[in-house]
Amino acid sequence: MGGAMENSTDPVELSAKTDIEAPPVKLVVTEKDRDPDLVDWDGPDDPENPFNWPSYKKWRQLIFMAINTFLTPLASSMFTPGVADIQKEFGSDSTMMASFLVSIYVLGYVVGPFLIAPLSELYGRIPLYHTCNIFLLIFTIACAVSQNLPQLLVFRLLAGIAGVCPLTIGSGTVADMVYKEKRAGVMAIWAMGPYMGPVVGPVAGGFLVEAEGWRWVFWVLAITIGVILIGSVFCYRESYAPVLLRQKAARLRKETGNPNLRSIFDDGGRLPRQIFFSALSRPIKLLFTSPIVFMMALFAAITYGYLYLMFTTMTSIFEDQYGFSQGLAGLAYLGFGVGCALGLLIVGKSVNKIAAKHSAEGRFAPESRLPPMLYGSWAIPVGLFWYGWSAQEKVHWIMPIIGTAIFGFGLVAVFATVSAYLVDSYVRYAASVTAANVFLRSLFGAVLPLAGPSMYDALGLGWGNSLLAFIALAMCFVPFLFVRYGARIRTHPRFQVELH
Repeated sequence: MGGAMENSTDPVELSAKTDIEAPPVKLVVTEKDRDPDLVDWDGPDDPENPFNWPSYKKWRQLIFMAINTFLTPLASSMFTPGVADIQKEFGSDSTMMASFLVSIYVLGYVVGPFLIAPLSELYGRIPLYHTCNIFLLIFTIACAVSQNLPQLLVFRLLAGIAGVCPLTIGSGTVADMVYKEKRAGVMAIWAMGPYMGPVVGPVAGGFLVEAEGWRWVFWVLAITIGVILIGSVFCYRESYAPVLLRQKAARLRKETGNPNLRSIFDDGGRLPRQIFFSALSRPIKLLFTSPIVFMMALFAAITYGYLYLMFTTMTSIFEDQYGFSQGLAGLAYLGFGVGCALGLLIVGKSVNKIAAKHSAEGRFAPESRLPPMLYGSWAIPVGLFWYGWSAQEKVHWIMPIIGTAIFGFGLVAVFATVSAYLVDSYVRYAASVTAANVFLRSLFGAVLPLAGPSMYDALGLGWGNSLLAFIALAMCFVPFLFVRYGARIRTHPRFQVELH
């Protein structure tokens, strides 16, 4: 029933066998090792430990999870080209309502993480994945058959609450199975969903709406969600160590007749209700009492808000400024996709390389994740300036699209780095720290688009995007602050967060 590990690092640091594992590292033994009633993994090669799962078992789960994470943000923007048709059908001409139809789905992302993250840390990842996918399927079908705007808005909100599940606990699933030296690259693949999903959505949705109408967007999404749901039932396995060891302890109590056996993550006899409310408070504590979590989440939130603000206005800009048809306007979003793909390639490769080097030198820390963000984040203000002024002056249509590609590169540099940095800072509570991050960025993603039309009417595309760029420019100094002082802030007693 082996020794326990310190919870400040990976739950278990064991020998490597697969392409997403790291070289062996030294075990850290604590006082719990001397207690024979504590149940741990059976040595460094225990096959039940998710870190030791075969490669195929890890990859099938990670790939399905990445698709799941891609699909739910896709649903947030896929029907954007059909918003005008929806308003016409239901008799609305409000520009704010047009933005709200898109952003209310993201508003669901604000609510969902505070329920999903603590439940996953209490009952495990798998029940949450399956339950949320079922509800997402139900509410997506409800959107397809909505008969008025209030119905559509309510079902979109509920779909967003259910759809945020893989965004909330996906990083925790990665941390459950992949060592830190390889984790950032896998996280970058998983994190494709939040920024590639909203990009691909309008491209596919533009032609679908033009050919079949806006309701078919939801029918296509429902069919795809159903396929993912069936596939996940066969491919997902529980990976959260505290839940697995709790199940193992229960099995051993039954087999040995020893009622004193308990997991190394035992909660000291607390009731499930107490554990749940403790877990419920973790994202809030992390967000508002940890300067690292707040500032990093704020940078990601501002960037995410800009993304959705641009999404809700680009269709009308390219239709009005450049005379694009409804289908072609969707293709304007491909600039984001190219920039994000390039960012994924460069950032994903560089963060793993840096982590492996620092680990080999014995100086790996969460701050080892920050270098790509130091340089890549500057692409955000550059892209905003480029996009805004080229669209304002009606320069050739390729120019604003190039601006969105530059912005997309910076978006990945921020998102991938922030996700990896926060997870490495709070490995055991990866779901909770991700919930804090998702909450803040989703709040910005839901609210900022509502101000977009008024801002552009008052300032124009050039100065409106310049205002956004100046704010992003100031935020680009945040990673420099944490490269220099991050470790000191994380370890300072004043900023230690009580999470148990």
